Amino acid sequence: MKQRVLITGSNGLLGQKLVQLLSQESEIELIATARGANRLPASSDYLYVSLDITQEAEVNQVFETYKPNMVIHTAAMTNVDTCETDSAGCELLNVTAVNYLIRASEKYDTFFCHLSTDFIFDGKNGPYAEEAEANPISIYGESKLKAEQLLQASSIRWAIARTVLVYGIVGDMSRTNIILWVKKSLEEGKTIHVVTDQFRTPTLAEDLAIGCWLITKNQTEGIFNISGSDFLTPYEMAIKTAEYYGLDQTLIQKADSSTFQQAAKRPMRTGFILDKAYRELGYQPRSFDQGIALMAEQVKNLS
Repeated sequence: MKQRVLITGSNGLLGQKLVQLLSQESEIELIATARGANRLPASSDYLYVSLDITQEAEVNQVFETYKPNMVIHTAAMTNVDTCETDSAGCELLNVTAVNYLIRASEKYDTFFCHLSTDFIFDGKNGPYAEEAEANPISIYGESKLKAEQLLQASSIRWAIARTVLVYGIVGDMSRTNIILWVKKSLEEGKTIHVVTDQFRTPTLAEDLAIGCWLITKNQTEGIFNISGSDFLTPYEMAIKTAEYYGLDQTLIQKADSSTFQQAAKRPMRTGFILDKAYRELGYQPRSFDQGIALMAEQVKNLS
């Protein structure tokens, strides 16, 4: 009997990587969902269904039709500054919609893997383990913490995959990432200012997809940190990118966060301790250097 896996947000970066990964698994039936038209290459290996998760009737209809055994919930408002300026939209997508999905999962005994973030922490003493105390400093972080609390208070079987600064590439990138931005800027001879006072464990989208699947296929309950293992500043990420592509590193200027005007506050020092994911899931992320090399290969294949 095949297991039915439903992905929300399948048009996003992580969603697309999950569809690529799971459509190769012969023992599952994959249902990819997102708002609007499918942006992935059409294939017989999965079914695409348009779903607006902020409409409870649509959520119920999709669950009733497909009765998924497992859900990987990636859809969210993730632009931190947009969440700050549109707090109602953020609440609707990141909290209310999660409640709709939880209620539907309750009804159909669906295992629920939920994506969360390092932004639930204040960044005073990262890197963090799973049991560290949350203290968000932005509306985005607050919304993601509220969603976690909804799951923890529910009666469903759930897991939370927390991640950090996801990067990667797909054919129709709607947003850039630090590697692509640094490469493009330096190739154009532009001077860039990159912060040295924020710390993260950047996560390759492929690794995050694998981590989510390791949790979901075994229906392993609890909270898991799923990120990269390299603890880096954005400045160090920029230097590594320039090194890989042989670009002019003198164009990369050091800056501190106070020089940037942004709507939302950023935690200064996050990043994750991955011991639990190594031990319980067999999770093995690639290094940041390996991530740059993989992306470079993918960029070549896209062009």
